[in-house]
Amino acid sequence: MPLQQYIINDIKPLNINDKISDLKMMFNELTYSHIPIENEGVYLGCISETDAHCFEGNISIKDCNYAIEGFYVRSYTTWLDVLETFAQNSCNIMPVLSEKNTYLGYYELNDIISLFNETPFFGEPGGVLIVEKGIQDYSFSEISQIVESNDAKILGAFVSKMESDVVQITLKIGNSGLNDVIQTFRRYNYNIVSGHEEDTYIESLKERSEYLRKYLDI
Repeated sequence: MPLQQYIINDIKPLNINDKISDLKMMFNELTYSHIPIENEGVYLGCISETDAHCFEGNISIKDCNYAIEGFYVRSYTTWLDVLETFAQNSCNIMPVLSEKNTYLGYYELNDIISLFNETPFFGEPGGVLIVEKGIQDYSFSEISQIVESNDAKILGAFVSKMESDVVQITLKIGNSGLNDVIQTFRRYNYNIVSGHEEDTYIESLKERSEYLRKYLDI
C-alpha cells in the first residue's frame, strides 16, 4: 500500500537558530504535537509542544536542542511500520525523509489510521474473535486450519497481547458459521476471550445452570 500520496509538505521545518517564540507561535496556529527542526537544510528532529512551553520564548531552539526528538520514517516505510513509529513517539505528525535524508514532508496520524478502513480486516463483513493459549502451544498454522476446516476464511490475524506465558490472537473471520469455529477452538484448548452473538455454548451453559437452580429450588 503506497503512502507517498499522503505526504503533506505545507509545513516548512523551523531552523535551529529560530526563536522558541516562533516555535510557540506555530503550535498556537496548528494542532500538531510536534514541529520539525532543521539546520542548513538537514533534518534534525522534532520538538514537542509540551517541551516548547517549558522554555523562555527569547532563547533560540539551539539553546535547548537536547529536547529535539530524532524520529522519522522513510518514503518507502510500510504503513504498519509508520503507525508503529507514531505509537512509539506519541505524536500525530511524522516527518518523512528520502533515502538521501532529504525532508519530503510529513504524515498525519489520522491519514494513516484511515488506511485501516481500506483493509479487509475492517472493510469486509465478518466476525471478530479473540482466542487465547499458552505462548508455547499456539501456532498460526493451527489457527488457520481450525478456521478453514469450518469453511470460513481469515480476513486478518495478529497477536494482540502477550503476558507471561499466555498469548492472545485477534482474528477477523469471514463467512457464516462462526459458532462452529468457536467450538473447534475450544476442542483445541483455546480459551475464547471475546464474546460473540453466535457463541451458543455460553448461552447453553447459562440455560442449563438456570434450569438446575430452578430444579433444586422445587
